[in-house]
Amino acid sequence: MAALTKIDAAALFDEPACDHNRAKDPKARKTGCSRPKPGGTSGGCAFDGAMITLVPIADVAHVVHGPIACAGNSWDGRGSLSSGPTLYRRGFSTDLGEQDVVFGGEQRLYDTIVEAARRHRPPAVFVYSTCVTAMIGDDFDAVCAAAATATGIPVVPVNAPGFAGSKNFGNRLAGQALLEHVIGTVEPAFTTPYDVNLVGEYNIAGELWDVTPVLAKLGIRVLASISGDARYADVAAAHRAKATMVVCSRALLSLARGLQDRYGIPWFEGSFYGIRAMRDTLRGFARLLDDKELSWRAEELIAAEEAALATALAPYRERLAGARAVLYTGGVKSWSLVSALQDLGVEVVASGATKSTEDDVEKITELLGPDGIVIRNGTPAELLRVAADTQADILIAGGRNQYTALKGKLPFLDVNQERHHAFAGYPGMIEFARRLDLALSSPVWEQVRAAAPWDDPDPAGPTGQRIAGLGGVDATAAADAAADADAAADADADADIDEVF
Repeated sequence: MAALTKIDAAALFDEPACDHNRAKDPKARKTGCSRPKPGGTSGGCAFDGAMITLVPIADVAHVVHGPIACAGNSWDGRGSLSSGPTLYRRGFSTDLGEQDVVFGGEQRLYDTIVEAARRHRPPAVFVYSTCVTAMIGDDFDAVCAAAATATGIPVVPVNAPGFAGSKNFGNRLAGQALLEHVIGTVEPAFTTPYDVNLVGEYNIAGELWDVTPVLAKLGIRVLASISGDARYADVAAAHRAKATMVVCSRALLSLARGLQDRYGIPWFEGSFYGIRAMRDTLRGFARLLDDKELSWRAEELIAAEEAALATALAPYRERLAGARAVLYTGGVKSWSLVSALQDLGVEVVASGATKSTEDDVEKITELLGPDGIVIRNGTPAELLRVAADTQADILIAGGRNQYTALKGKLPFLDVNQERHHAFAGYPGMIEFARRLDLALSSPVWEQVRAAAPWDDPDPAGPTGQRIAGLGGVDATAAADAAADADAAADADADADIDEVF
């Protein structure tokens, strides 16, 4: 754990750029964010957070220094796609055993880095510490420095052992590693007045590819996406951007602030999910780049894109009007998807706030209105109870909650990191509407909710009691599923939150 103190981990718990932190009194601000507590890593540890943040850098060799289970359990946890290199899809691990725990794993780490560099010739190697290697005292930084000298390429130590904190803290540690060892080490081949960084964008299901063409229409070039579909050289040259957009404030806000403090790059928070969010994002870039002509072009582009989108969404809006949804996700999506659903005429009756910032919660509350429910306890039983009480027609959440919805005979849409459909940008809005329509209009729900031939066919009878609405949850099934869920699952395992988003 000593290596982690070189980064001054305590400073990462005090984020001056956070609105919630600035609103505190001086004494409360000094204490910073809440520190890790026993059990706090059960929903994802710091090592996992660092891995999912940096692994989308596609041309880098990512080496896990620890037992093979650390690499295996974190493998492919996020569906980030690459338009070119696929080296990030290979798993490298030192595969420590009992003897290495006794005698140390430094030589094995050195040999693994050198072998990965020799075989694949990446522009850099990222090396991740784990709980085991932090506890046995391997001189992690020294080995990385020696391997960098031997291979002639950067070897970046990512000091994020799992016990250091939550997945979110691992995101911050990963961002700090980029600031300390990567960003500012390479100069771009050329620059433009409209070069920007996207921080916290992971190209889930190829979403980045639906966003960059829209930005290109304004003449905006994404110099570095951190880290979806990224290249090492682009991330290393991120210090030459003229503006930064933070896509997920909770995860990498400290990185955006570091870019501003070190290189004078202004930043803003935004989202690519939904019509209103896209409008605000394009205007945000124009405002930050401080170009009047760009502002005019942005308004013209917004008008043209929204007119075309209105035509494409018209049939979906007609079919989705009046639907009621429970949304349970995290980070930027916890409020931006509320906006996207409302743009389609869907009423969001509840939204989750687990692992969302205080600023996120404020946005959720404002969007939901006085009757909206903010879900802070995401157990399966609670989700089904909220769906039943609000007469919801669909549960929109992470993949693990799919089984909760199925038990409650409730339509489901996956919006978290495991999904295979892009929902960002204007094309993503159309796909989002299409997927919602498919989920709600499936004939299977009418069949599974119907009384069995041998049961009481009377709608007023016990087996026919159903919540009124477009779809609705079968009240009896919801109660049974809730009881099963309480006995079989805990909150953290089922609250599949994309902090990334």
